[in-house]
Amino acid sequence: MSIGWGFIGAGRFTPKVVGAVAEADGHDVVRIGARDVDRARAIADDVGAAAGTYEDVWSDDRVDVVHITTTHPFHEEQALATIAAGKAVVVEKPLALHPASAERIADAARDAGVFAMEAMWLRHQPLIREVMDLARSGEIGEVVSVQADFGVSTSYDPNDRLFDLDNGGGALMDLGVYAAAFAWPFLGAPDVVQATGRLTPEGSDLTAAMQWGYADGRFAQLTSTFTSPSPGRALVTGTRGWIDVDPHFAKGPTLARVHSGGTTRELRAPSRRYVDQVEEVGRCLEAGLLESPHVPLADSIGVIDVLARARAELGVRYPGEPAFT
Repeated sequence: MSIGWGFIGAGRFTPKVVGAVAEADGHDVVRIGARDVDRARAIADDVGAAAGTYEDVWSDDRVDVVHITTTHPFHEEQALATIAAGKAVVVEKPLALHPASAERIADAARDAGVFAMEAMWLRHQPLIREVMDLARSGEIGEVVSVQADFGVSTSYDPNDRLFDLDNGGGALMDLGVYAAAFAWPFLGAPDVVQATGRLTPEGSDLTAAMQWGYADGRFAQLTSTFTSPSPGRALVTGTRGWIDVDPHFAKGPTLARVHSGGTTRELRAPSRRYVDQVEEVGRCLEAGLLESPHVPLADSIGVIDVLARARAELGVRYPGEPAFT
């Protein structure tokens, strides 16, 4: 069975995912839709796909799943339109800017009986899957903490969508979401969220450091920044040892080290980056699943809720968002 993909959005990230779909066996890029059809055509021509408007994607009978790659504030509206068209939907991270928006997407997909998933591709990486399974096995004991960092050096430009509040800008929603999605399977929802950071003159976050606290003493320390590069190390610590993912946990990780019982061993697994995610979508569709067990909608909603709590600590508010209480 060949699975036809449509794309909503033709920004600078879209070609990477389009290329992954074209690379995956049994998957075809059918149509790319954008407000600027010429931009869509520039990407579509590279893979022999059609170009058009958003509505062309939703109405194309050859499209089985729609991948939304527009900026954050438009995810809810476009995901709901995709679901209303009866198409499976994959939404770039974050699933939505607000927990309530993410819940509306999840509810609509369940009511319509269509597949929906946040495109948190790191959770499909074979190495990350292996680390999660190993932690659950008890080899390092009970997990007590998670640490992860994601930093890049980016020149500040108030018109760039990375910093623009109108486009959901900020380090938390662009980079911190990866660290949070990594920590979530090991720890779940925190009881306390503390955050500190530095804001741009317009009020988006350049740097955000989160600490998650739990009543039983577990914790997470997660950092994200646009001001400097970071090693991208992720560390899961248990009562009998630890696992570190190094090099970068969110850039196609292939190596982890397990320290337990006075010994160290290596875990190695290949990474095909976005191709692993594409193939997981195909597996779910062929199995008739409405969610991926790798990235359940409840996890995506929970992470967005925690990020909203961190933004409240930082004072980062998006246009139209009610005042924090």
